[in-house]
Amino acid sequence: MDPPQPAKPPLNPLVKLALDFAPLALFFVANGRVGIFAATGVFMAAIVVSLATSYVLTRKLPIMALVSAVVVLVFGGLTLVLHNDLFIKMKPTIVNTLFGLVLIGGLAFDKPLLPLVLDQVLTLTPAGWRKLTLRWAIFFFVLAALNEIVWRNFSTDAWVEFKVFGTMPLTLLFALSQTPLILRHGEEA
Repeated sequence: MDPPQPAKPPLNPLVKLALDFAPLALFFVANGRVGIFAATGVFMAAIVVSLATSYVLTRKLPIMALVSAVVVLVFGGLTLVLHNDLFIKMKPTIVNTLFGLVLIGGLAFDKPLLPLVLDQVLTLTPAGWRKLTLRWAIFFFVLAALNEIVWRNFSTDAWVEFKVFGTMPLTLLFALSQTPLILRHGEEA
């Protein structure tokens, strides 16, 4: 019997950001050079490589990244098999709505689920976790609505640009805007 392996340290935030952002960046570049269908294949492959790298580095898979990857693979696969970009365009709406519903569902049962994702990063009071969870749920619903507006009213290239240059900065700005709540409800380590 092998001795238990020591726990691997959490990922450096810059490495985590690179693993999260690289598939999207590759999707953007591939779309500009070879179109949405080839870009979808690149996106699918990059998501798998990103998850595998994350697992090798941490010996666990991040929940949100795993759910997103499954949806990318399913809807990317439908996009390629049916040669219809509607499916890859709907993926952000589905993922963000799913995340929002799961977070709201957890709150409905008085079990904020955001600590499962961010517990190693943040230590908050129960009231802080509830407030932050509700805010993130609402933000995910807003992202889902924005995705619907953009893909239904603009070109595919504009949608890809929004996905990269709109969604990522909006998410970063939203996360930073939660700093006062986090400081107000932070617990001492």
